[in-house]
Amino acid sequence: MSNQPNQSEMPTKYEPKQTEAKWYPFWRDNGYFKAERNPNKTPFTIVIPPPNVTGNLHIGHALNNTLQDIMIRFKRMQGYDALWLPGMDHAGIATQARVEGTLREEGISRHDLGREKFVEKVWEWKEHYANIIREQWTKMGLSIDYSRERFTLDEGLSDAVREVFVRLYEKGLIYRGKYIINWDPATRTALSDIEVEYKDVQGALYHLRYPLKDGTGYIEVATTRPETMLGDTAVAVHPEDERYQHLIGKTVILPIVGREIPIVADDYVDREFGSGAVKITPAHDPNDFELGQRHSLPQVLVMDESGKMNENANIYQGQDRFECRKNIVHDLQEQGVLFKIEEHMHSVGHSERSGAVVEPYLSTQWFVKMGPLAERAIEAQKSKEGVQFVPDRFEKIYLHWIENVRDWCISRQLWWGHRIPAWYCEDCGEMTVSREDIHQCPKCSSQNLTQDTDVLDTWFSSALWPFSTLGWPDETEDMKHFYPTDVLVTGYDIIYFWVARMIFTALEFTDQKPFEHVLITGLVRDAEGRKMSKSLGNGVDPMEVIEQYGADAMRYMLATGCTPGNDQRFRWERVESARNFANKIWNASRFALMNMEGFRYEEIDINREKLGIADKWILHRLNETVKDTTRLLDSFEYGEVGRVLYNFVWDELCDWYIEVAKLPLYGDDEGAKKTTRSVLAYVLDRTMRLLHPFMPFITEEIWQHLPHEGDSLIVASWPEVKPELEDEPSVKQMELLMSVIRSVRNIRAEVNVPMSKKIELLIKANDEEMLSYLESGKAYIERFCNPEVLSIGTGIAAPEKAMSAVVSGAELYLPLAGLIDIEQEIARLEKELAALNGEVERVQKKLSNKGFVEKAPAQVIEQERAKEADYLEKQAKVKARIEELKG
Repeated sequence: MSNQPNQSEMPTKYEPKQTEAKWYPFWRDNGYFKAERNPNKTPFTIVIPPPNVTGNLHIGHALNNTLQDIMIRFKRMQGYDALWLPGMDHAGIATQARVEGTLREEGISRHDLGREKFVEKVWEWKEHYANIIREQWTKMGLSIDYSRERFTLDEGLSDAVREVFVRLYEKGLIYRGKYIINWDPATRTALSDIEVEYKDVQGALYHLRYPLKDGTGYIEVATTRPETMLGDTAVAVHPEDERYQHLIGKTVILPIVGREIPIVADDYVDREFGSGAVKITPAHDPNDFELGQRHSLPQVLVMDESGKMNENANIYQGQDRFECRKNIVHDLQEQGVLFKIEEHMHSVGHSERSGAVVEPYLSTQWFVKMGPLAERAIEAQKSKEGVQFVPDRFEKIYLHWIENVRDWCISRQLWWGHRIPAWYCEDCGEMTVSREDIHQCPKCSSQNLTQDTDVLDTWFSSALWPFSTLGWPDETEDMKHFYPTDVLVTGYDIIYFWVARMIFTALEFTDQKPFEHVLITGLVRDAEGRKMSKSLGNGVDPMEVIEQYGADAMRYMLATGCTPGNDQRFRWERVESARNFANKIWNASRFALMNMEGFRYEEIDINREKLGIADKWILHRLNETVKDTTRLLDSFEYGEVGRVLYNFVWDELCDWYIEVAKLPLYGDDEGAKKTTRSVLAYVLDRTMRLLHPFMPFITEEIWQHLPHEGDSLIVASWPEVKPELEDEPSVKQMELLMSVIRSVRNIRAEVNVPMSKKIELLIKANDEEMLSYLESGKAYIERFCNPEVLSIGTGIAAPEKAMSAVVSGAELYLPLAGLIDIEQEIARLEKELAALNGEVERVQKKLSNKGFVEKAPAQVIEQERAKEADYLEKQAKVKARIEELKG
């Protein structure tokens, strides 16, 4: 289909809202987002990092999603069978906490509703926020395949989760046991490491003396949590610490409790910290737990799930853990056990969901044995067949984690999530893990069965995302065609918790890595470089940005403002600059279309014999821009792509070519007009294609007005480099002409001579080649320099009094007599010099005032020094100009 442009349809001003409202439904309804599963096309697949259904998308999502949309639009235009699979995450504890929060406002708890009714409420919440997220995807212009949208709790993904759980269990890689986990006493559930936020807290280091059983003295220990001493089952020292060699194997009496506990030797102990002896509480500290396992120490739990002291806490039973801390400190001081308290700043884990201080807690949980799974992932990565991280420095972070991995606690004491597929027989005690729900005990045939009440950690289902979304464990056509995927785009903060887990599960269950590349993005910080947060109130709503400036401006600003792996700062002036760029593109296209009325796609004729200097130059530069843009997009250098496109569009196409094109467009030569229209139509068409992945709405709107072939820009072919359009000599010539024009304009500005005033211009060419370039480009020089007299030659002598400039290939002279009234200019400059002298004197007097320098803020003094430097520089320039004119 070809299109004859109708300039009257293109409004004077670009209105993003109207354009965005028009084109997104057009693309979606015409099926352009839908991957074809075409066996004759090379697939290119991205699975979206599924946003949590806890609330609206934030500016970080906008960056992440924009980069994926750029990739998918680029590859679609290159002819790939491009699938961008969307979906959302149930987000376990985060979503449950939000829903429980709304129930609390109504004065009820989940226990009042019961499990089934509560889960119904959470599904209602999910549907509400899923609709909001889809609306936000629409506003951002994301070309996602809605026909394949998935949710981590939908039926297919639930089947995949069960299959993985059962297979790992059957291989002995999932087990149930007691272990120290992060425990949130407020929500009463285990937490994954990622759900714990560490904050520096001013606390105290409490120094205690535990008496030796034989009465020969005591051993000193220090702790930040004295309430846990009630669960101590040993004191540990380093085996090579000479101070304690004679005590290893002896026994101390635990104060208050009176329990006898051993002194053990272990390499874990840091000899340099505190006294070099540490209390060991296996049920309340992960390192102590490991040490306790090595020495077969008992595990004494002294708190319950709500953070209150339990029956093992002696006289403190029933007290809150922090209340107990105060009381035990008092009692230990009274007994002379606590002999010193020091202020101590330390890092304390807080629940990301409830804000409560996290308690390391011994609990019966389900775990994945990570060693064998990690081993295979490490082997794949080190054999260079692993996933490629962009930037590659993040591979070290990934490897460090999987090489030091601990078993993964996968059970959560929640109601929202994938229920653990384990059933317990109330009659014979048999535990059965099954893919299907079971209603009869396989051992004793009893029907008195109870399913495990825990759900799986939300990362368990997220870990399967690249293949479960394509239909695994079934051998679906999508799985065969689109897997493994090509790129994952994610932040550096979840390399451990999500990226690593996707890699080892994919290797285990599909024998392939889940994606070829992982593009790591940084955070979008506020203008001051701070992390955006609710508490600081410095978050930016992407919908607000779109409302004010349009989706294209936001997308272009975010994508081109970052380098892989690095944070960027959000500044409204950068969005404004991107909006101005969109307006520049619009205005340039509108001008071109005003001069293209009735011009059809079939009439585009790029005939080298008919092309002028500027035509050849812009086509050569377009070729280079296509080459650079394609290469940089393939290497994920979006900031560099932005620079390349911005320079080409703003500086070369708009500021130079379109200005030069006015000469033939406004002239009488019909052949030259047709050539210029052809070049304009061709270059604008290709430029819209190059810009389309970044700014899809404005480019589609403009392209539809241009002479074009096809129904939509979104499925137009990606521009290719055309060797026949390469022309280095035209570039050399055009650069010379542009340098001449710029230099003349700069001289005019320097001496305040408006462009409307005719001048005398002499150009001395360095050689015959430069002379031919200047002669054949004479029309450009006359149009943009406005000379009354123009002399070009190789033997031109420099006039006595003239402004001059040197460019690559030529020297320029502008005789002063024709430029300015010398006496009048000297008088003006002397007046300017007097004013500058006054400013220099004022600022230097201020800076020599001792009282000002000592009392004024450093920032104010710095500003005054900057003013002084600026005035002195201007003063020197004006003096030099006066001397030059007088000479």
